[in-house]
Amino acid sequence: CPPVPTSLSCVCVCVSPSPGLPPRHMDSVVQIVEALEASEPGFTVPELARALGGCGTPGCRAVLGEPPDVPAAPPALPGEQWLLFTQLLRRDDDDAAPEGGAVLAPDGSTVALGPLFAGIEVGLKRATGCPTPTIEPPIDALYAVTIAEALGTSFLLARGADGHQATLGPAGCWDDVDDPQNYTLLGPPSPIPDAVAIGAMDGVLLGAQLAREPIPLAELLRGYYGTGNGTEKGRPPSSYRRRDFGVLTGPGKLEEEVVAMLRVLRELPPTQELLEDVGPEEMVAIARQAARDFTEVYVECPAIVPRCMWGARPYRGTPKPLTLPLGSIYIHHTFSPSDPCRTFAACARAMRTMQRFHQDTRGWDDIGYSFVVGSDGYLYQGRGWHWVGAHTKGYNSKGYGVGYVGDFSATLPDPDTIALVRDELLPCAVRTGRLHHNYTLRGHRQLGHTDCPGNSLFHEIETWHGFK
Repeated sequence: CPPVPTSLSCVCVCVSPSPGLPPRHMDSVVQIVEALEASEPGFTVPELARALGGCGTPGCRAVLGEPPDVPAAPPALPGEQWLLFTQLLRRDDDDAAPEGGAVLAPDGSTVALGPLFAGIEVGLKRATGCPTPTIEPPIDALYAVTIAEALGTSFLLARGADGHQATLGPAGCWDDVDDPQNYTLLGPPSPIPDAVAIGAMDGVLLGAQLAREPIPLAELLRGYYGTGNGTEKGRPPSSYRRRDFGVLTGPGKLEEEVVAMLRVLRELPPTQELLEDVGPEEMVAIARQAARDFTEVYVECPAIVPRCMWGARPYRGTPKPLTLPLGSIYIHHTFSPSDPCRTFAACARAMRTMQRFHQDTRGWDDIGYSFVVGSDGYLYQGRGWHWVGAHTKGYNSKGYGVGYVGDFSATLPDPDTIALVRDELLPCAVRTGRLHHNYTLRGHRQLGHTDCPGNSLFHEIETWHGFK
C-alpha cells in the first residue's frame, strides 16, 4: 500500500500552458481520472499525482513518504490529456506556483489539485486500513497534507514582517471561463492563495467522505463538483464547501493541527532553521492566529466572485471612493432578470446583462449594485467594497446596495440564499471594518418610489438585525 501526495507553496505568476491542451477545467480532470480508473486495474490516481509532484513540501513528504518514480505515459490517455495532467501536478523549483496546478470548477471556484488529491489519498488509505507513517508528535494526516503545513508556514513566514506580507489569498481570474487556460492572481501572493485554500477544504471534505464510504474517484469528483451535468442543473455540493468545512472543522481543530504540524516541521532538517527561535507559546499563538484568520476568510465570510470572473466590462470614467466604515445597507431585488440564477454560468450571464442595461440604457458608469446575490451560493462583485455605487438614489455614498437576482414580489429567495447576506455578508462586513456595528438596514422602497425589493423579500428583511 503506497504512500500519498501533495504540496503547498507559492510564487505569484501568470500560468501559460502549452497550446492545444484540454481546458483547465474540472471536467477535463474527471475525464482523465475516469480513463485511468477504467484501464489501469489497481491503479490509484492520487499515487500518480504524488509521483508527478503533488507532494513536494517537507511536511507532506514526512507524513506520506517519498514519491515514487514518474511512470511512463499511460496508454489509456491521449498525449494531450497526459500532458495536461503532468502540467497540473508537476512542481519544479523554478515554477512552484500553486496556481499552475489549479482548475476551474463548474461552480465558478478555482481548485488546486495538489491538496485535493492529497486529502483523497488519505481518505482512501483510511478506508482500506492502510497506515500512514507514524509521526511524532502525532498529527491528523488528513489536515497535515491539505492545509495545516501551508497555513502554519504562511503565518510563520509573516512573523516579524512589516505587516504588508500576505498570509492568505488572493483570488485570481481565468482568461476564458469557457476554455480556461491561463490563471492570474489578483494581488500579492501568499502560500495560500484562494485556489489552495479551496483545494485544501475540498481535500478534507472528500477525504473524510471516502474514509466513510469508498467509491471510484471519478464518481466522487463528478458528484461533488457537478461535472458533465450541463450548466443549468442547480447547485453542486462543492458550492456548500464553506458550510461543510466549518461543520467538520471548527477553529479549535484547525488550531490544534497547525500546532502539531509546526512541531513536526521543527524536527525536520529542511525546516529546522525556520523554527529554531520559535518557542512553544509563540507556536501556539501563530497557530491560533492562522486558524482564526483562515476561518474568518474562508468559512465565516462568504465567497465573492470577482468582476473578471463574471466577465465585467471596464468601469467608465473614474470611480469615487467610499469612506469606510459605512453606516447602512440597502436591500434590492433585480426584478429583471426575474428568475433566480442557480449556477455560476447563469449568474455570470445575469451580471453581464444587468451591467449592459445599467451602462448602455441608463447611462451609468457601471453596474449599480455593490454586490449581487445569486442563488448558487455566491455573491458577485459589482462596485464592491470601496467604490460608490448607483443603487439607491441620494444614498449611494452612505451604504452598500445588495441586490438579489430575481423578482421576489410574491416568493422568497431560498433559505440559504437569504442567510448568505443576513448571516454571512453583514457580520463579515462588520468584523472587517467595512460596516459600522450599529448599521441600519433598509429596503430600497423606503428611500425611493419603487416596490423594490418586492413584498415578500421586504417582509423578510423586516425581521433582520439592523432593520429600521
